[in-house]
Amino acid sequence: MLRVLTLATLFPSGLKPDLGVFVERQTRALAAQRDVAVEVVAPVGLPWWPLSLHPHYAPLRTLPLSETRNGLLVHRPRFPVWPLVGQARAARNMADALLPVLRELRARFPFDVIDAEFFWPDGPAAMHLAAALGVPFSVKARGGDIQVWGARPGIADQIVAAGRAAAGLLAVSAALKRDMAALGLPEEKIRVHHTGIDLDLFRPVDRAAAKAALGVAGPLLVTVGALIPRKSQNLAIEALARLPEATLILAGDGPDRRALEGLVGRLGLEGRVRFLGGRPHGELPGLVAAADVMVLPTAFEGLANVWVEALACGTPVVTSDVGGAREAIDRPEAGRLVPREAAAIAAAVRELLANPPAQDEVRKAAARFSWERNGAELADHLSALVR
Repeated sequence: MLRVLTLATLFPSGLKPDLGVFVERQTRALAAQRDVAVEVVAPVGLPWWPLSLHPHYAPLRTLPLSETRNGLLVHRPRFPVWPLVGQARAARNMADALLPVLRELRARFPFDVIDAEFFWPDGPAAMHLAAALGVPFSVKARGGDIQVWGARPGIADQIVAAGRAAAGLLAVSAALKRDMAALGLPEEKIRVHHTGIDLDLFRPVDRAAAKAALGVAGPLLVTVGALIPRKSQNLAIEALARLPEATLILAGDGPDRRALEGLVGRLGLEGRVRFLGGRPHGELPGLVAAADVMVLPTAFEGLANVWVEALACGTPVVTSDVGGAREAIDRPEAGRLVPREAAAIAAAVRELLANPPAQDEVRKAAARFSWERNGAELADHLSALVR
C-alpha cells in the first residue's frame, strides 16, 4: 500500500468550489489507483487578529478543520501569513504550523511520501516537513509558480533549494521542464506529467443548437480565464474588431475587467462582447463546446487546462506559442499558434472559420489527456520515490 499525503494550498472548498479544481481531480485519480491511499492537507493562510476579520479573510475562518470532499479526506490547518510584507516567510511559517499537525496525522495515517502540488509556497514547505518527518517528497510545477514566483527575490532561492532537495519533480509540460532546468532545478529529477481531463464532461455538442441557446448568431469566440494582464484578453477584444460578424464571450473575472469593458466601449463592440464573470467549472463544457474557436492570447502558461478542455469539446484553439502550447496544439485541426498581436489572432480565427475542422478530428488531440493516465503516472512516480 502506497500512502500519500497531498499538500496543496490551492484546493476546492465550500467557499471556493473551483479553486484548484484540477488538483482535486488529479488527487482523486491518484486515490483511484490500486493499493494507493491518499489524504489531503490544504492549509489555510490567515493573518493575526484583527487583520483576520478583514472581508478577504473572514470567510476562511469558517472552513472546517477536516472534511470529506468527493471521497477525499481533506484537512485544513491554519498557518499565519503577513499580507504583502511577509511573502518570503510563507513557506517557513506554513511548515512550522503544519509540523505538529502532520506528526499527529502520521500516527494514524503513516504516509510514505509528501506530494506537493505547487512550487510556492508548497514546495519549500514540503522540504522542511519532509526533512523533519524523514519521508521523501515530490513537487509539481504548473507554470506561474516557476515563471512568476521563480523570479521573486527571496523566493526564487527557496524554490531552487526545494527542487534540489526533492526526491522527484513533476512539470505539466516539457516546455516547463526546460524553464525549471534554466532556473537551476536538476533536470534529471523532472518528469513531464500532463494534466488530465474528463472526456465525458468535455465533449462535442450540436454547435448550432448550443449557440442558439446562448442567443448567438454567427461565429462565436470564447476565452476562459482570470481577467489579469498575462491572459491578455485585450488582444482578443482587439482581434474581434477585425472580425465584424463574430461575438466574443469572456468567462472569468479579475482586476482587468473594468479596463477591458472600457476597451470594448472605445472600439464600439458593446453588442458583440459579453462578460460572464466567474462561472462554475461545470458550466464551462457547454460554453466551450458552443464556440467556433477558443482564443487565449496568454503571455505564458505551463500547459493551460482550458486548451485541452476546448480540444475535447471539438473546439480549435488560437493561442500564443508559449509554454506547452505545442504539446497540446499538435496538429492543424487543433488550432493555430500565433504572435501576441491582434492582427495575427484575427487572421488565424478567420482561417479556422473559413475552413472549420471537424469536431471529432479536433477532439483527437485531447484523447491522450485522461485522468486515468494522469493518476497511473502519478502513482508510478511516487512509488518510485518510496522504493
